[in-house]
Amino acid sequence: MSKKNKITIVEVGTRDGMQIEKKFISTKKKIKIVDMITNSGIQRIEVTSFVSPKHVPQLSDAKQVMENINRKDGVEYEALVPNLIGMERALECDLDRISFFVSSSETFNNKNLRASRSEMIKKSKEIAKIAIENKIKIRGSVVTAFGCPYEGSIPFDSLEWVIKEYLEMGCDEICLADTVGMSNPEHVKDITERMRNIAPDVQFALHFHNTRGLGLANVYAGLKIGIKTFDSSVGGLGGCPFAPKATGNISTEDTVNMLQEMGYNTNINLEKIIRVVSYLEKTLSRQLPGQLLHAGKPKW
Repeated sequence: MSKKNKITIVEVGTRDGMQIEKKFISTKKKIKIVDMITNSGIQRIEVTSFVSPKHVPQLSDAKQVMENINRKDGVEYEALVPNLIGMERALECDLDRISFFVSSSETFNNKNLRASRSEMIKKSKEIAKIAIENKIKIRGSVVTAFGCPYEGSIPFDSLEWVIKEYLEMGCDEICLADTVGMSNPEHVKDITERMRNIAPDVQFALHFHNTRGLGLANVYAGLKIGIKTFDSSVGGLGGCPFAPKATGNISTEDTVNMLQEMGYNTNINLEKIIRVVSYLEKTLSRQLPGQLLHAGKPKW
């Protein structure tokens, strides 16, 4: 398998997926799920978020989860860190990478975090400085990069401003997120290529939601222009609590299946990922949006 065909999957189900579940998933089960994902061959896991337990009670056990997972060499364990208080907690947990996010939309920022884009960038700079001092990698995510449920299309200047701010604060990776699943393949190619021209030396990742059924088509568009890192969620778990009608993330199993069928190398054992999905469905007592568990893998 050539090096150019190596694709990295960032599993976000344990954070982006679990954060809006109505039923609290026990700490013990969260740990088991992370361990199962680790054993599947996935090399990056966004385990949790150090957000306020009051606002996101589902992830109130972030520290306990991080302290008790069985880590494996070669796997990076990451977390979302929205502010300085969260960073203080995160520093106790031996993270390989932290991520934070700013919306390209002023309205979305205010509704989501009750802060302007400038205020969020200021907070991110404070967090980034501490991360760099502690030799922790930094991902800067641009949410609603491809469209906002309140403002609609996002002006190119708004995206450019956020990305340049991320570059100045030392982000080694920038993730463009289609937070509400508004985009399409041509739009993904256009926006992502323009952003990479601004920051050619930084790794870009893409994060898609499957609101209108275009998630995997958008992954394909990213592949065609050379993107090698994609977020996904086991079972398609998730959605954005602040975005009207946003559905779950693209599912890890469906994404990995597509990539492997196309000849890409993900280093992931698909059968082990399907077992994670099965365990999640039993835990949540419902069928998840991902297709592969129930449709089956084709026998060519």
